[in-house]
Amino acid sequence: MPATDAPGTRVERLRAVLQERLRPVRLEIRDDSAAHAGHASAGGLGHFQVRIVSEAFSGKSLVERHRMVHDALAALLQTDIHALALVTKSPDELL
Repeated sequence: MPATDAPGTRVERLRAVLQERLRPVRLEIRDDSAAHAGHASAGGLGHFQVRIVSEAFSGKSLVERHRMVHDALAALLQTDIHALALVTKSPDELL
């Protein structure tokens, strides 16, 4: 069932879950849903870009990092998210 809230509320939910589960040192979430208006298969769900830097990603492969984000957002992937673009880094990769 798609969420009926305003897109900003969805971003807040994504942010809260990612903050709690992955404790990022940097987190940027962009809601690109408006650019996909009329995309019938989205069913009212959102399109998001997430850039996240977390110590939890240290020593993990790209696939493991993406799984961690998907696991954290599992419930929202059912109710709020249609498309999710990820950039995942550990703090030492920013130097």
